[in-house]
Amino acid sequence: MIDVSKRKSIFCLYNEGMGIREISRRLKISTNTVRKIVDQNGEPLETIRRDKISVDPELLRSLHTKCDGYVQRIHEILAEKGILIGYSTLTRNIRELNLGSPKNQRCDQIPDEPGAEMQHDTSPYTIKLGTARVKIIASLIYMRYSKMRYLKFYRSFNRFAMKCFFHEALLFFGYSAPVCIIDNTNLARLKGTGKNAVMAPEMKQFAKQYGFEFICHEIRHSNRKAGNERSFYTVETNFFPGRDFETLEDMNQQAFDWATIKMPNRPVSKTKMLPAKAFEYEQSFLKKTPVYITPPYLVHERGTDQYGYAALNGNFYWVPGKTRFKVKVLQFCDHVEIYHKRKKLTEYQLPPDGVKNKKFSPKGEPKSKYQPKNRKNPTADEEKILRSADTAVDLYLNFALTMKGKSRHGYVRQLYTLYKKTAPSVFIQAMQRALKYRIKDMNVIDNIIRLFLMQSNYDMPLPEIDEEFTKRPAYLEGRFADEVDLSIYKDKE
Repeated sequence: MIDVSKRKSIFCLYNEGMGIREISRRLKISTNTVRKIVDQNGEPLETIRRDKISVDPELLRSLHTKCDGYVQRIHEILAEKGILIGYSTLTRNIRELNLGSPKNQRCDQIPDEPGAEMQHDTSPYTIKLGTARVKIIASLIYMRYSKMRYLKFYRSFNRFAMKCFFHEALLFFGYSAPVCIIDNTNLARLKGTGKNAVMAPEMKQFAKQYGFEFICHEIRHSNRKAGNERSFYTVETNFFPGRDFETLEDMNQQAFDWATIKMPNRPVSKTKMLPAKAFEYEQSFLKKTPVYITPPYLVHERGTDQYGYAALNGNFYWVPGKTRFKVKVLQFCDHVEIYHKRKKLTEYQLPPDGVKNKKFSPKGEPKSKYQPKNRKNPTADEEKILRSADTAVDLYLNFALTMKGKSRHGYVRQLYTLYKKTAPSVFIQAMQRALKYRIKDMNVIDNIIRLFLMQSNYDMPLPEIDEEFTKRPAYLEGRFADEVDLSIYKDKE
């Protein structure tokens, strides 16, 4: 293929009087090629490939609308009309007309201006809390100009958690930017994407209280909030390493200190600017948060049980009064308020993360002696105490606890009762013997404990338990001690 510069040189030499054969000899190009270039005035001839033929744009737009954007159906309709076009060519024409989802669009470079915008995003992590690894969601808000951050972690992140996070962060800052850049999350977006995104009326009204609005960046343009993305990298490389977290509350306290005390007073690497100083300058360009804003809350309709408790999120809150009535439980970010007929009855602080199946009473009042109607009575604490007593007990529980539900809880409670009324050394020996002979019957275990007590009194060895012996009726009925000839012990006296 002859490049453009050589084509122009051939045409120029021909115009200066050099013959076609001479040009062919000097440039080592065939005479036929030289003649074609001269006929084309030195310009390349644009050829249209048959497979690149485009469809009428208006027809394509109408079919795209009619078929709801399904290209395969558009291709079938064109074939029915006698318009034969390759499927890949059709998709290319659709992309050129910007009818489908726009791809590979360029991003705009937005300069850092004081008070121009803030950014928000979330990121999932798997972190060790105490001794267990759990999945958490990190939520971070970032002031673009001053580089100020606010970080908090959640077990799960929904629309209510998003409202609570913004409320806490903006009240802490005392200011908000007029724009908050977010991705196309359905927590704030109702429909559309990017510049065509329509925010949910609930979230639009929420943002209006603080003086800002949500704006979604284009799909795959996460660099539009690059400061926020870079902040998560800093969390992974500076906050997590070398820190231990016992609970989620402990983790959030450390995150608060890190994001609002340490990082604002650490110079930014390139400009050496202190975020805290930059934020003081930026405040005059931001919108001041109103003095009082009603915190976000959820309304739960509840009825009190016969003992006066209202259930919420797996816990039970006592409602003052002497009769049963329906109440409204308002769940705020950090507390709950209970109302009846628009009158506030009481208020409770939300329990720490992971606390379930607990009952709460108002401060300064005696706790109710009654249990909530639907309160569960698990045996996790009893099982933990038994397993920590000795390795033999732990091994026995691994063997015996094969059942589930009520049977499992009942078995653990019976075993825990024996543990409380038996000397630890005797109980551990009984567990070793029960594991050796694969015994699960609680009556038999009780009799084994009695035999060990008799052994300690008469200083005689215990009889072995064989398969034939375990089939005797007295053994199955729990009268294991009756099968032992006590005369051998009396001789020792």
